[in-house]
Amino acid sequence: MVPLTVAIITRNEAAHIEACLASVAWADDRLVVDSGSTDDTVARAERAGARVIVRDWPGYAAQKNFAAAEARHDWILSLDADERVTPALAHEIRDLFDQPVPPPAPGYRIPRMTWHLGRWIRTTDWYPDPQLRLYDRRRGRWVPRRVHESVAIDGEPGRLVHHLEHYAYRDIAHHLETMNRYTTLAAEDMFEAGRRASPADLVVHPAAAFARNYLLKRGFADGLPGFIVSIMNAHYVFLKMAKLWELGRRTTHGSADPSG
Repeated sequence: MVPLTVAIITRNEAAHIEACLASVAWADDRLVVDSGSTDDTVARAERAGARVIVRDWPGYAAQKNFAAAEARHDWILSLDADERVTPALAHEIRDLFDQPVPPPAPGYRIPRMTWHLGRWIRTTDWYPDPQLRLYDRRRGRWVPRRVHESVAIDGEPGRLVHHLEHYAYRDIAHHLETMNRYTTLAAEDMFEAGRRASPADLVVHPAAAFARNYLLKRGFADGLPGFIVSIMNAHYVFLKMAKLWELGRRTTHGSADPSG
């Protein structure tokens, strides 16, 4: 009874977009905002019955806020193309919206699990990885950040039980490629916020990240994939801190010879 728009931002997501859209075929409105794909993402999305808008890339949060503004309905389910709504999650969302009154919370966090290295990772920082993706656009908006953007809502979010599936990486090489890009953006966000990194940060924070992922969050229970993910998560922290340190050094030393 309460209509819902699914909003997806894309660029070169031909490998994922059809499965993503198929998982939300039940939605009242499916909108894809594409930022100039050079593959057939747009054609595949249109064949799957989605509305498609093509516009230049302004950044993650800005593109998602644009998608929300272009939605036909106030309630938004924001997805990435490499995510899938499981039948159980779809049923839970439809039950929530199949009421004569709107959902009681202004937004809802959805637990997410990631497929990597041949299995669902159910440990480390990757799980349950609650994502605030279902929200009322009149009471929520994506906060501008270069990466790891999130929705800020007016009020306390509710929580759903069933999972959103995430097919984030093809392999370890793709994982490393994504980490390199994201850590650059994360370091720039931290630097602009006034954060700086010392040499000690490059040692302490990655070590703490590995201990948290592998021991406290039971990465060991996922076998070798859990160990690899724990190492990669620690490496992510190391790269982020190293790039933050480098930004500070450039500011301090100006055009000094980068070779040191």
